[in-house]
Amino acid sequence: MEQNDIAVGLDIGTTKIVAMIGRKNEYGKMEIIGIGKAKSLGVHRGVVNNITQTIQSIQQAIQEAEADSGLKIKDVVVGIAGQHIRSLQHSDYITRPNPDEVIDASDIEQLCNQVHKLVMLPGEEIIHVLPQEFKVDGQAEIKEPIGMYGGRLEANFHVVVGQVSSIRNIGRCVKSAGLELSAVTLEPLASANAVLSQEEKEAGVALVDIGGGTTDLAIFKDGIIRHTAVIPFGGGVITEDIKEGCSIIEKQAELLKVKFGSAWPGENKDNEIVSIPGLRGREPKEITLKNLSKIIHARVVEIIEQVFLEIKNYGHEEQKKKLIAGIVLTGGGAQLKHIKQLVEYITGMDTRIGYPNEHLAGDSDVETTSPVYATAVGLVLNSLEIVKKQPQEELMEEAAEEEARSEMHDYEEEEEKDPQEHQTISQPRRTIFEKWFEKFKDFLDNAE
Repeated sequence: MEQNDIAVGLDIGTTKIVAMIGRKNEYGKMEIIGIGKAKSLGVHRGVVNNITQTIQSIQQAIQEAEADSGLKIKDVVVGIAGQHIRSLQHSDYITRPNPDEVIDASDIEQLCNQVHKLVMLPGEEIIHVLPQEFKVDGQAEIKEPIGMYGGRLEANFHVVVGQVSSIRNIGRCVKSAGLELSAVTLEPLASANAVLSQEEKEAGVALVDIGGGTTDLAIFKDGIIRHTAVIPFGGGVITEDIKEGCSIIEKQAELLKVKFGSAWPGENKDNEIVSIPGLRGREPKEITLKNLSKIIHARVVEIIEQVFLEIKNYGHEEQKKKLIAGIVLTGGGAQLKHIKQLVEYITGMDTRIGYPNEHLAGDSDVETTSPVYATAVGLVLNSLEIVKKQPQEELMEEAAEEEARSEMHDYEEEEEKDPQEHQTISQPRRTIFEKWFEKFKDFLDNAE
C-alpha cells in the first residue's frame, strides 16, 4: 500500500487520545485500517497541562494504531479544542486597482491575509479565517466571487482564535512523540465533517459534540459555518458529581454512569438499586438508580442550557436564521441514555444522535462508527483532503518549473537585464492556510 494513499488523525481529548489511520476506497468512501487509543492523562478540559504524560499517551495510541494496521506513522492531522478557543465575526474589504479584471483567487487570498493581521488580545492567535458571504460592489449574498468583475470586494468572516501557548504545547507534544504535524483543525469542524450531511448544513443545523472535558458547538446554515463555541463542561463533570453525590471513587462513578446512567429521572423506579463494592473490606454501598439519574439530569440540563444559550446568541429564534435540521448530538456524552429526549424537551428542536458513518465504507467496524470517534474520523477525512491536494500541487509545481525553464531558455538575455521578472513563475501560489502553517512550524522550531 502506498504511504501517500493513507492519512492519520490524532484526537487529543481530555479522557482519551485516539490515533486513526484511514484511506479512500475505489467508491470514494473512507476505510479505517488502523486505530489506537490511550487514556489521556495530561489534558484538562481540552488543554495540555502535563507535557510528559501527554507525549506518553500519544506514543501509546500511535503504537497501537501502527500494530493494528502494520504501517509506520510519520505525520498526523491534530484537532484543537479546549476552553481557550473563541470565535468572532468580522467584516473586511479590499479595493481592487483594476475593476475591469475578473476577481481571482489572489484577491480572496489578499482579503483573508488582511483579516490575519487583525490585532488579537495578548497571547492569542488566529487559527482559522473562514469566509462566509462576499459582496462585490455592494451586491450581497455572493458565495463564489471568482470570475466576477468589481472594484470593491467585501466579505464576512468567521474567525476562530486560540491561546498561542496552548497551540504551541500541542505542537510540542506531537513533535516530541516523533511525529510531523501536517495540519491543525478545529475539532468541532472535524466532527461536523464526520457526522453531518450536506443537506443538514444547507437547512441549518447545530452540531453538539459532548466530550469528556468540553462540549463543542458548530452551527451551519446555507452550507456555511456560522458560529463555533467551546463550553468548558463535558462528561467528566457528570462523573465528578456522581463521585461526590454517592461518595464513591471515580472509576466506580464512571462505570455507574455508562452502565446505569440516564438523563431522565422519571424513567427509574424507587426500588431499583445497584450495589457498589466497598473499599478495603468496607461494607458495600447501595445506590438507587433514581438518585443516580437525578444527579446526572441536573448536570446534563446545565450543559444543554449553556449550548442552547450559544444557539440563541447566534440568533436561532429569528425566522431568517431558523435551524431546520435542529440539533445533532455526538461525542461520548451522546451515548447517555435518554439524552436525545432531554435535549428536545429543553430546546424544542428536532434532535438526532450523530454517528460518524456519513463518509465511512459500509463494512466499517461497529466500534469505529460510535459517536465517541466522530472527531477522529473527521480529522482523518481532513487529512485525506490534504493528501489528495498534494499530488495535484506537485504536478502544478512541475508544470510551472517546466514553463519557467522554457521561458528562461527563450528569454535568457531579457532575464539577465531583469532577473526578478521570471523568477516568480516557478513559485506556485500557496494557500493562506499553508502560509500560516509554515509560520506556525517556524514558530515551533524557534521555540526549541
